[in-house]
Amino acid sequence: MRELRWILQLNVLLLLSSSFQNKKEETYPLTVKVKDLRNENGVVQFALYNTNGSIPDEEYTKYYRKNTAKIKNRSAEITFLNLPRGKYAVNVLHDEDKDGRVKKGLILPKEGIGFSNFTSLKISNRPSFTKAAFEFVGEKEIEVHIIYL
Repeated sequence: MRELRWILQLNVLLLLSSSFQNKKEETYPLTVKVKDLRNENGVVQFALYNTNGSIPDEEYTKYYRKNTAKIKNRSAEITFLNLPRGKYAVNVLHDEDKDGRVKKGLILPKEGIGFSNFTSLKISNRPSFTKAAFEFVGEKEIEVHIIYL
C-alpha cells in the first residue's frame, strides 16, 4: 500500500514538473522591408543581431539569424518568425554579386548597406549594435534605408 501511494505521489510530481517545463516563451514575427534599391541585381541579405558588440559585422559571422530575399520592383522584404521579445538590430546588404559579403573599394562599400535606426552613414556615425538596436515586444514591421556610398 505504501509503495502504491509513493508511486502515485511520484507520478503527480512528474506530471506537475513537466507542465512547467513545457511553457513556451511567446514569439512574434519581425518583417524587414527595403525599397528604392538602385537596381535589381543580386539579392538582399538581411542579418538580425541580438548581442551587444555584434555590429559591425562585415564578414557576417556574428548574426543571430540571416536570410536572403529576391528583389522585385527594386524592393525586398523578409519576415523573421518566432522571435522572443528582446533587443535586436538589423543589417541589410544589397548583395549585387551574391557573395554574402560587403564588397568594398579602398575603404567604402561598393554595394548598398543599411542598418535599423540609420538613414545615413558617416565616419562620425559608424553603426554599432547599441545605435541600431530597437526593443522588440511583439509583431513588428520596420523599413531599413539602403545607403549607397
